[in-house]
Amino acid sequence: MKIAKILNNNVVMAQDEQGREQVVMGRGLAFQKRVGDSLNAALIEKVFALQSDLLVRRLEELLHQIPPEVMTTCDRIIDLATQRLGKLQDSLYITLTDHCYFAIERQNKGLAIKNVLLWDIRRLYPKEFELGQQARAIISRRLNVELAEDEAGFIALHLVTAQLNNEMPEVMHVTRVMQEILQLVKYQLHLEYNESSLSYQRFVTHLKFFAQRMLTLTVVKDDDVSLHTAVKDNYPRAWKCAVKIAQHLQQNYQRELTAEEIMFLAIHIERVRKEGQ
Repeated sequence: MKIAKILNNNVVMAQDEQGREQVVMGRGLAFQKRVGDSLNAALIEKVFALQSDLLVRRLEELLHQIPPEVMTTCDRIIDLATQRLGKLQDSLYITLTDHCYFAIERQNKGLAIKNVLLWDIRRLYPKEFELGQQARAIISRRLNVELAEDEAGFIALHLVTAQLNNEMPEVMHVTRVMQEILQLVKYQLHLEYNESSLSYQRFVTHLKFFAQRMLTLTVVKDDDVSLHTAVKDNYPRAWKCAVKIAQHLQQNYQRELTAEEIMFLAIHIERVRKEGQ
């Protein structure tokens, strides 16, 4: 790879054999180098080969402001998250690094921000929240900064965003809709959720993608009407609860659910209802 632009001694923009620009990091990588020189492969620690030229430009901008050690720390967090959650959007490299850098700056100035959704995030996204906690530990170990637990929640939301292909405000909206539905089911059926159970986790996962579809106006079309009738007849309490949810969403979000969506809600509600008895 040849150097296209030097950002600092440790970070360069480089071109691969196909002429695509990439961000390359490594200690002393650009020391006494010039544009057009070849990189020493032995010094390369990380290559950011992002899919979009726009993302590469945004990452370049970010690296003008942010110390390389913050970038490599966030890269470690993203690697860990990818191992646990699967493929995540490339934009996470920009959004998470930007967030963590300013969280560290705020912490150092005593200006930490409270996360009003912390309790909900911990319950609704346990895997992502646990990764947020591990991210705090990685930042503490590598950068010697102790972030508050609120930041584990913010980091978790960034991870959820990277899975759902949404912007952060939309993910916070999804979280609120999920919480409203969980509370409505709990109230209607007098349930105490077993949050460690498989049926509860499946219900939460269903709600995550259901709420996303609802807020993006993606409609699930009605399919087998006879199956709707069977679910309604066999799970009358769960069906009635699902209809209440549909009414709530219609009233508060102007979103009309199809019978197919009500049916799937009823199936999941029935599972958690049986466990909560």
